[in-house]
Amino acid sequence: MKYDIIVIGSGPGGYVAAIRASQLGFKVAVVERSELGGICLNWGCIPTKALLKSASVFKYLKHANDYGITVNGEVNADFEAIVKRSRGVAESMSKGIQFLFKKNHIDVITGHAKLKPGKLVDVVDAEKNTTTYEADHIIIATGGRSKELPNLKQDGKKIISYREAMTLPLQPQSMVVVGSGAIGTEFAYFYQTLGTQVTLVEFLPNILPIEDEEVSKQLERSFKKIGMKVMTDSSVESVNVEGDICRVLIKTPKGEQTVEADVVLSAIGVVSNIENIGLEETGITFVRDKITIDDNYKTNIEGYYAIGDVVKGPALAHVASAEGIICVENIAGLNPEPLNYNNIPGCTYCSPEVASVGMTEKAALAAGYEIKIGKFPFTASGKATASGSRDGFVKVIFDAKSNKWLGAHFIGENVTEMIAEVVVARKLDTTAHEIIKSVHPHPTMSESIMEAVATAYGEVIHL
Repeated sequence: MKYDIIVIGSGPGGYVAAIRASQLGFKVAVVERSELGGICLNWGCIPTKALLKSASVFKYLKHANDYGITVNGEVNADFEAIVKRSRGVAESMSKGIQFLFKKNHIDVITGHAKLKPGKLVDVVDAEKNTTTYEADHIIIATGGRSKELPNLKQDGKKIISYREAMTLPLQPQSMVVVGSGAIGTEFAYFYQTLGTQVTLVEFLPNILPIEDEEVSKQLERSFKKIGMKVMTDSSVESVNVEGDICRVLIKTPKGEQTVEADVVLSAIGVVSNIENIGLEETGITFVRDKITIDDNYKTNIEGYYAIGDVVKGPALAHVASAEGIICVENIAGLNPEPLNYNNIPGCTYCSPEVASVGMTEKAALAAGYEIKIGKFPFTASGKATASGSRDGFVKVIFDAKSNKWLGAHFIGENVTEMIAEVVVARKLDTTAHEIIKSVHPHPTMSESIMEAVATAYGEVIHL
């Protein structure tokens, strides 16, 4: 069968590209070997947020007395029910993609796709039958999976990935989490909040190492406050599984030490799914696990494109979606504005939450900028005080010469809902004083953005 566009993969890059292509009048098919929605909707972004919501509710109930509420009886976390709810949320979202595909007249082809020369795609179904499809344009959006270290091989039972961490049959009493990026910190917080003793191990000097250093240190303090053990500048040398116990040998600045745990979660990052999809046969070039593309997401072979985790750039769902839209609009000849990778927000949904966009203070100084910094702590926020969540702050960074907004870094309750203001402001080249003079509602967490900008320019009122 012949299509205008075939998209391989139905994650946030693939399904968004397919829908946008259909809106533009293309005849579209999506090839998916597993659940619609990819890792994000089924095993990543969405189900983890469901788990974290359960942890948040449990935390509130445990601290009900702080809000003048008496809870009669003991408050317990039903781990099995929490996992079941999370899987239900994922299933609902996957069905939502199925509905959107039907609404937009997109064909779904189930099976494993393999690229062929001449703009062909072979799809092998569950019965090992192969069907060949043809398209004018083929978009590779096969996503990524958990990365493995040679000395930390995942067995799916005692040494696990994020996928198993979402569906463990029983809550472990203890866990070592290796890697403190977004995945590691979110699972570390989730399990610690439910009562698992978590040890978080990070090779670099700070957890959430890509974030501003002040944010990282604040999160470490918050984690330690809830009883989590945090080990930075440390690496896991080996894991010896003996029966039900994992003996984890960790190299630290003070020497080697062994930590015993029921489970070890490897969260050291993701690797792209580019194996066995026909790149070599079609002549598409790639470096390590990233497909080589130009600014319009074209590969070196005419008619083949790549987006999302399989190309260079941040492995984030919203980045993949934006790339998918731009890729399809270029195919349609709309000449869309290229994606500004310097204005991509990043969010981590532990508690306190972390959100950022643009340069860190360290990066701005290294780039030679003379900077103005404004920082507004949530201890000075009426809304944060009323909610009982005063950990954290808003930090903004400006170029002192041009007043250009270089970056923003938030840590606190619901800050992932606030960062878009800065993304839009930077997109529109909004000045600091335009932010200061824009009336923010009171009391809100978001008014702390205005207060932080005012701090940078010596005009803050509430600090």
